[in-house]
Parts: sequence; structure tokens; C-alpha cells
Amino acid sequence: MELFDRLSSSRVYDLAQPYFVGMPHYPTHPPFLFSLVKQHGEYTGPAGNSAASDSIALGSHVGTHIDALSHFSCGGKLYGGGEAAALQSYAGGLRQHSIDTVPPILRRGVLLDIARHAGVDALTVDFEITPNHLADAERAGGVDVRKGDVVLLRTGWARFWDDPARFVSQASGPGPALAGAQWLSARGVYAAGSDTVGFEKLPDAGMPVHVHLLVENGIHIIECLNLESLAGAGVAEFLFVALPLKLRGATASPIRPIAIA
Repeated sequence: MELFDRLSSSRVYDLAQPYFVGMPHYPTHPPFLFSLVKQHGEYTGPAGNSAASDSIALGSHVGTHIDALSHFSCGGKLYGGGEAAALQSYAGGLRQHSIDTVPPILRRGVLLDIARHAGVDALTVDFEITPNHLADAERAGGVDVRKGDVVLLRTGWARFWDDPARFVSQASGPGPALAGAQWLSARGVYAAGSDTVGFEKLPDAGMPVHVHLLVENGIHIIECLNLESLAGAGVAEFLFVALPLKLRGATASPIRPIAIA
């Protein structure tokens, strides 16, 4: 088939960060926990066979993940105007716009390499990504952001993943403020993501970018990506593939996204 022929000549880039005990996580979300709960030799079969197994626990917003539209509300209302208070429960989660309603994502992806355009390995912690930065990176990459795209912003912060304190930086980091988010929403993107813990420029208690994208425009946010190999290969346009877990009622899901180019 033509599809398989094209895929066989393409390269796959893994855009996910690894999970490990002590890994970075946003301070208001629970950490990733792991334990080997059955070691080899605890139970042994007649042929000398044995199996090990483990247990994990984590928040849905920990590691490389995508936000459901129900992750944020403003004035008590979700995207589309639903009253959050009437649509949520501790046991059942959100009954509207939860992550299990998000289909598998296969869309055109665009990388805007802000760090490279700025001439640095990684943006400073207080760097605001403005509409001019986005437009300049778009031109430098030779791409145009189109309706329905998944747009990924590289800040260079993926290189700090193994240094959790620096990566989280007391919930501070580079990213777009409201003007940058409006640049993205004006182009009708499906999702916007970055290699930082909070996507938008932090700290900002009002979280205006999350409100603007999720609540006002129905645009998903993807966080904690690893964009280094993609950027290193100079790839600016690709097929973005990610499958959120079908977690009923959840406000986000871990994903293992890939770029095919």
C-alpha cells in the first residue's frame, strides 16, 4: 500500500519524556510513584519460570500529557458554557469535555523553534514568547500555521528534564502570554504544546493562556514534550500522532506522542 511505502521511508521522532521517581511535576499535581511489587523468585513455576511486576501512580497532568478542555473553567463555566459545578464529582470527574472524549490525534504538526531563532540553547526563565517571535519562527522554519494544526513551541527546556528543580523552577518558566495565545487561536490550531511544565509564561496566577485556549477557544494544550531530536534534525513540518488514554471523567492524559517526517 502507498501508506506503508511512505512510512517505510520516513523517520519517527519520539516526543515524550521518560517517567522516573523524582521526575519533574507541577507543584499542584501529585508526583509519579513507582514500585516493583513482585520480584523474580517470589513465585516460581514448575519450569523455573518467574515473573516480576510493578505498580505506578501518577496525576493525569504528570509527564508528557495533553489537557482536556475540562481542565480549566472561568467564572464557573467550561468551554461551551457548561456550569462546572453541576458537571463534576470527586468520584466521577467531569461529565463534559473529559479526556476520554478526545479521539486519537493524527494531524499536521508544526514546530516553531523559538530557542533556535533567539540564538540560545534554552530560553531564560522569564522569556515571553510574543506574536513576533511566533511569526519570525514560522518564517525561519519555512512553514505556515494552518487551521487544525498541532503547533509545538521549542524553548529548549527539555534539556533540563533530568534536573527536576531547574525544570520546574518554582512553577516559573518561559512561554507565551495572552498575546501569543491569541496569535495561535486566530489561526484555528487544534492544539498547542511546548517542552515546559506549564506551557504559558509563568508565574501568572490568572493562567490567562490556559483560559484563552481551553475555555474560550476549545484548543488543547500539550506539556512536557521533548522536542530536541526533532529540532536537531531541522524538521518543521510533520505528521503528529498521539493517543490519549480513555480515562473517563479525567481532565488530562499521559501520551506518547510521535512525529513522522
